[in-house]
Amino acid sequence: MNSDQFLVKANMKIGGITMALTKEKKEEIVKKYARGEKDTGSAEVQIAILTEEIKELTEHLKVHIHDHHSRRGLLKKVGQRRSMLNYLAKKDVQRYREVVKSLGLRK
Repeated sequence: MNSDQFLVKANMKIGGITMALTKEKKEEIVKKYARGEKDTGSAEVQIAILTEEIKELTEHLKVHIHDHHSRRGLLKKVGQRRSMLNYLAKKDVQRYREVVKSLGLRK
């Protein structure tokens, strides 16, 4: 059994929830939020990736309530996203508003 097969089996045991974003999912997010053709690291892309990871971790923690290590990772990602949003708000308010609206981060 190679490492990919092992990871698939391990993820099935966790309840079908994969802990990390798949390569395809990440590429899809990058395409959607990229500012240019080769853009993979802009604030918008990073915020979108963090948001997706936060959603997945939140779902994981609903099933595994006592998983405190993952909870810490979730809190770190939320803090990272908050910092990126603050940076974007200072640099370019219009881009900040567009990202917040498209990701549905504010009520």
